[in-house]
Amino acid sequence: MEQKTFDPDGVGVDNGTYFGMPFDPETAALVLVSAPWDVTVSYGAGTVYAPDAIIEASTQLDFYDPLAPDAWRCGIATADIDYSLQELSQRLRSDAEKVIEHLEGGGSPDDDYVVRKIRRVNEGCAVLNANIEAQAGRWLDAGKIVGLVGGDHSTPYGLIRALGARHEGFGILHIDAHCDLRDAYEGFRFSHASIMYNVLRDVPQVARIVQVAVRDFSRREADLAASSGRIVTFDDLSLSEAEFRGEPWDAQCRRIVDALPAEVYVSFDIDGLSFENCPHTGTPVPGGLSFNRAVWLLAAVVRSGRRIIGFDLVEVSPAPEERIDAITGARMLWKLCGQALLSNDKNHETA
Repeated sequence: MEQKTFDPDGVGVDNGTYFGMPFDPETAALVLVSAPWDVTVSYGAGTVYAPDAIIEASTQLDFYDPLAPDAWRCGIATADIDYSLQELSQRLRSDAEKVIEHLEGGGSPDDDYVVRKIRRVNEGCAVLNANIEAQAGRWLDAGKIVGLVGGDHSTPYGLIRALGARHEGFGILHIDAHCDLRDAYEGFRFSHASIMYNVLRDVPQVARIVQVAVRDFSRREADLAASSGRIVTFDDLSLSEAEFRGEPWDAQCRRIVDALPAEVYVSFDIDGLSFENCPHTGTPVPGGLSFNRAVWLLAAVVRSGRRIIGFDLVEVSPAPEERIDAITGARMLWKLCGQALLSNDKNHETA
């Protein structure tokens, strides 16, 4: 469909792109890369199907966004989905499940039964990382904003690496129920539970990781977060305590944003939201942000004059019998796109 025939107030168009948009990656300001992958998820699987489910759900939303009116007109395009990643994920998932079952039964990752399986998973995850880094690098070098749609939370590693190679320094706004600071969780070097640990280790350009709404983490992760000068934590309990003592959410958002540098990458795990928004996500946790609080935080980043240089949306796990996860994911993706585009608009006035 040509842009001149696209009616943003008309019926959603099922053309295989996010939001039914008519833009080509070569001409759009923002390109969405998909990562259908969930090899290392340790509780509930299903995020491998998220990109297709979000595409389907995204054609049912309306395009007017009061916080970023007409930002989409700069162009939101969908890069071709590499379904070989989905096939590889499904093959490796069997190995990962055997490893997890072995460990949960009291076995060791050093046992002969799982050593080769762990190695195959780690090699496969390296293939994913290289694929996403190459895809992201192509569009970044063409001057595009790149957003990644997962998949589990291991999938943005390649995009963050690509940004690190092209920026002197930036921060990550990490919205999540979990810290994701585990070293090679369950023996998997690129586990979904290790993404921020891996970023700290491998991407020195990330000057600060600001974690918001985290509420389920290990003592070792808490100690690492407390001892690292590159991590600032606004855990869910502390945010609630501030609210109970009378601090408005807007003021809390300003404190969070003040911890971020001028350029910001947003890593948005859907389980950072309260789980009525995402009941089938892999590891749901009580508590978390409401949808509107999360959106207000994103908007606060942009109002501050900071620039969103990229983002991801991960851990959406669609269920055949219930569409709420994909619906929520599609709408949060829309908000992420709008705020990213707005933050890169030189004519946008900040407050």
